[in-house]
Amino acid sequence: MTVIDQLFALFAEKGSGAYFGEDVTETAHALQCARLAEEAGADDALVAAALLHDVGHLLHGMSENIAKEGLDGQHEDAGAEWLQKHFGPAIVDPVRLHVAAKRYLCAVEPGYHDDLSPASQLSLRLQGGPFTPEEAKVFEAEPWYQSAVAVRRWDDEAKIPGLLVPDLEHYRPKLEAALLAR
Repeated sequence: MTVIDQLFALFAEKGSGAYFGEDVTETAHALQCARLAEEAGADDALVAAALLHDVGHLLHGMSENIAKEGLDGQHEDAGAEWLQKHFGPAIVDPVRLHVAAKRYLCAVEPGYHDDLSPASQLSLRLQGGPFTPEEAKVFEAEPWYQSAVAVRRWDDEAKIPGLLVPDLEHYRPKLEAALLAR
């Protein structure tokens, strides 16, 4: 079984659950995020990062109520750790940094916090809240921070119940290209 087949099996097995306090499933959220990246003209690696940004939720297997239980599953770290065995930094780093990107945007963009969904606001508190000015500067020094911010923005929008988007197989060529580019 290829790594892409493993990913698709993971989505099939665990992706039909609710997406942590939102009105879409994990798989629907991932597919919507990838579609937004495609529509924005992102390259294959960034589309793949958008698709896989929350794979850590599927890997850690924690309850969808984790945030309500006061826990941060650190899904960004779990996802990045698994993905780095197969993909390069153009995918791994935006996945690793997409939570930090939320904290960053809350610190530097007036009104961003207020536009977050209630579930995302709750998880933000568990993830450390908005960055301090010093933390924001450290984040901006990350080579892939702009890609992570893009993934974060698509992440925020990819929560529309019933939206029709391409299926996982549509993204296989982009994932294959990302594997070859590693």
